[in-house]
Amino acid sequence: MTAAGTPSARRTRRGRRRPFSVEARLAEHVDRLGEEHPPIPVDSADYSMKRPEVLAEQFGPVLTYMARVELEVERNVLELNLLLPDPPAVDQHFYADVWLPQEIHHGLLLDKLQRLAGLPPSDPDLSSIEFSYRVLGALGRWSPVQDVSRMLYYLTGVATEQSAILAYNKLHQGLLDLGEEAVASTIIAPIRRQEPGHFAYYKIAAQGLWTELSQWQKWLIRTLRRHTFEPVGAYTKKQWAEFGAVMHHLGITTEDGTGVSRYAQQIGRVEMELLWAQRQGLRVPTYIVDSLKSAAKLAAADRSVAG
Repeated sequence: MTAAGTPSARRTRRGRRRPFSVEARLAEHVDRLGEEHPPIPVDSADYSMKRPEVLAEQFGPVLTYMARVELEVERNVLELNLLLPDPPAVDQHFYADVWLPQEIHHGLLLDKLQRLAGLPPSDPDLSSIEFSYRVLGALGRWSPVQDVSRMLYYLTGVATEQSAILAYNKLHQGLLDLGEEAVASTIIAPIRRQEPGHFAYYKIAAQGLWTELSQWQKWLIRTLRRHTFEPVGAYTKKQWAEFGAVMHHLGITTEDGTGVSRYAQQIGRVEMELLWAQRQGLRVPTYIVDSLKSAAKLAAADRSVAG
């Protein structure tokens, strides 16, 4: 822990505590996550299902998509190692020592559940890395560029974790509605308890770094974010459609026609407050809404062809 995070350094002469620095807050947060939320043992869950075929029919696309995304964090760490040649120690500790093992176990739990429900096993891509990561990593040896990459990493993390929280909440309720209490309470509930801690890390880090950036860095981040935003885990047209299917099976696209917009607002709230605070009246970045609606349309087209 840095000096700013020690008890003596946080007190003034009058004995009042000074606010934590962002780094100290993050370090404390990561240590607490590691201590309070170790990876969930795969064999700790109760995989008994009353009607596995119904579970697979109603939530199979959700399990398949989320298991793949969770397992692909192994590749995500490889990408981060390229993207951030000299990251803050607390970032590396978070994503390598805490986030990675937790998320991999989430994927293993979901993958075992889907296989027992009669679905194919996950086939995550653990090695393909886009050339753009290598380019940004090379440019990131200049610290102002690496700060831009860090901010994009934090924003992606915020959106990803908020999306996961909402999805796991809906999946948990959907499984309870099916009468599948065992898997809901011993698999989905423990997973969703760990996701808010990840979201909090990215939010604190993003808020702290944004205040340190110059105007040209903020302009570049807004521009890149507007043109590169994508739903979590969706890197191809097929995966965009699969994400749309996840929203469909979770009931997001059928909520009085406003479900996608509400989902986008929740995903983009932090991004809205930081990047677009100057846009009065804008409730959510339009590129987030447009991306989710595009995914929903692709999934609807697939269903139409299949039907």
